[in-house]
Parts: sequence; C-alpha cells; structure tokens
Amino acid sequence: MRVLLVGAGGVGTAITRIAARRPFFEAMVVADHDPARAEAAVAALDDDRFLSVRVDASDEPAVAELLRRHGCDVLLNATDPRFVMPLFRAARAAGATYLDMAMSLSHPHPERPYAECGVKLGDDQFAQAEEWAKAGALALVGMGVEPGLSDVFARYAADELFDEIEEIGVRDGANLTVDGYDFAPSFSIWNTIEECLNPPVVYEAGRGWFTTEPFSEPEVFDFPEGIGPVECVNVEHEEVLLVPRWVDARRVTFKYGLGREFIETLKTLHLLGLDRTEPVTVPSAAGPVSVSPRDVVAACLPDPATLGERMHGKTCAGTWVRGVKDGAPREVYLYHVVDNQWSMAEYGSQAVVWQTAVNPVVALELLATGAWSGSGVLGPEAFPARPFLDLLTAYGSPWGMREQ
Repeated sequence: MRVLLVGAGGVGTAITRIAARRPFFEAMVVADHDPARAEAAVAALDDDRFLSVRVDASDEPAVAELLRRHGCDVLLNATDPRFVMPLFRAARAAGATYLDMAMSLSHPHPERPYAECGVKLGDDQFAQAEEWAKAGALALVGMGVEPGLSDVFARYAADELFDEIEEIGVRDGANLTVDGYDFAPSFSIWNTIEECLNPPVVYEAGRGWFTTEPFSEPEVFDFPEGIGPVECVNVEHEEVLLVPRWVDARRVTFKYGLGREFIETLKTLHLLGLDRTEPVTVPSAAGPVSVSPRDVVAACLPDPATLGERMHGKTCAGTWVRGVKDGAPREVYLYHVVDNQWSMAEYGSQAVVWQTAVNPVVALELLATGAWSGSGVLGPEAFPARPFLDLLTAYGSPWGMREQ
C-alpha cells in the first residue's frame, strides 16, 4: 500500500507517528500547503518510507497528479471539511481509494433550519456513490474517532450485543484542562464552530432525519475512567447520518460534553458574526484585505496540536446503546479513553488529536490486509467491527464496555 496523506497538522502528524510503527504500507507521501509542516512531520520519524511534498488541497488536478506520480493507491484526507470534495474527486480521478475523518459540509434548510434538514453532512459524497460502486472503487468516509470508532461500536452492538436496538447515542466527554489558557479548544476551532452552531440532526425510524436547536436536549452523562458526570447537548455530527444507513435502530443521536462556558463562548461568536466563513473586508497596513471571520478566530487561538505539554486529563469517545437481548432490556456504553499524559509520553501527540489519528491508521491496515474490502461510498458501520476492535487493541489502545 502506498498512501498520500494530505494535511500535516496535529492529526496528520499524529497519523505519521502511529503509522511509522506498523509494517503494512510501502510508502506514505505527506503533503501540506505549508511545506515546513510536512517536512517537520517526516523529519521527526527517521523512516525512509515517508516523503514530504507541498500541495494545495483545493487543487484537484494537482492532487490527482501527485497520486499518480508517486503511485499512491490510497488518499487519506487529514484536512478540514472544506477540502473534502476536491480531495474526494481527485482520488476518484486518479483511481485511488479515498478515506476521510469528516464528511462533506451541510447547509441548513433555508426556511426551517431547526425543524427540517437542508443539505446533510455527506450528501455531496453519497450523491456519487453509484459512480464509485460501478468503478469498483472505495471511499471510506467518516473514519476518525467520531465519526469512525463510534460507528464501529454501533455495528459491533448490532452484530454481537443486541437483538433489537431502541436507541444509539454517541456520547463524547472529557476532563481536559490546559494550563495558562482560559479558552483553548483541544481540537480545530473551525470544525468545532461548524459542528456546534449548525442545527443538530436527529434520526427516528418512521420520521427519518430532522433538526433541532443548537445545544438542545441537555443531559448529564457519567463518563468512565475517572472523567465523571458531564453535561452533553445535541450537536450536528456524521454518525447520525451514517449509522441508520447500515444499522437498524429506532433513534440515533450525537451529544457532546461541551460545558456551559464553552457553549456561551460559541453563542457569543455567533452573535458577533465571528462564526461566518464568508469573507469580510478589513483595513491593514498594506491596504484592504478580505478575510473570513472564522479564520480570524482560529488564528487568534493556540494551535491545538501545540497544547499537549500544557494539557491534563482524559478524553472519552463512545457509543451508548439501549435495546433488547434474549428478551430482556439491555443498555451498554462502548468507549475508548485516552489519557493525555500517556499519548504525550508515548507519541508526543495530545490526546484528542491522537485519538482521532489512530483510527484511520487501523482502517488502512485492515484495507491493506484485505480484512476490510468493498466498493462505493461506505461508512465504518458497513464493515465487520470485530477485526477493527481487535487491531485497535493490538495497537496498544484498548476499548472498553460498561453495562449501564
């Protein structure tokens, strides 16, 4: 397997550090619009399977040419969701397998945004599913931690733990703190704003997908391994759009443990228009310049990849499932916890980016060995769960299950 990794930020760099310990691939070309980032990621490894190059992720012909030039048969997208579609199309043009950790962007319903779906997450990719399937090509979408591992948990629950499933609810929480910062998101603020301020999507059998108000239906969820109770709220996320396509459940939700202060900060950004992506014109020493308010917010905050030394605590990603097994009610929480102290000591990557990065590497290895295979545009729940969970444990990062 020869891989083109596009994006050498926090997650991309963590991917290289994890992959460097595995023998399943022949080469990994690390590409970024900032060549210094790609070079730094490769230089830290001392592994001649890795090569750094520069590429603009929005330049489809350039990405397709890069895939062909280096003989890459897989494109792994570690950029933000703005670049999903150009990279998705470039992979198809070059005849490569495509894998991402976040799907194509949504657009709210123009008249009833908090009741009806407009363009849903992933709709633009699923619109091309027939083309990929006819070509015998595979696009494995949403293969990070959430979405990704959370979807694998949903498939595992359906296959091995339940006869009937009433509800699947992804629940994400942490007790992470960052020394020296009052507000320092542990993941991309660009993505966080997109997820948290868009109308959340809920799925119900018989009704299909519908939306609610941001931060709706608050609940306190007790997270394992010392994290404890965290208030979680509805957030737009890919699992709600993926799970019902392959797993039979009466209801699917995603709730994120944001915390009251974080929610109020996001609401303030929205009130001031600082969550917008459309450029505005601002004065500068060199004259008027056009900038996106959201990009300005991101530039004013610390890079999440650099926070590891200041960060303390654990992060938990998991899937809560309620249903029936052998005629009796059952409720479980399948989860994966990463301690920042461990991920920093072992890989030099902070917990949230490492937890996101390990899952696409596991998926790549399953594709390389043939344990996973398929064609079309497929989510993680389209594949058997057990090989993934066993290999994740073999990577030194076991998962857990708690009967509720």
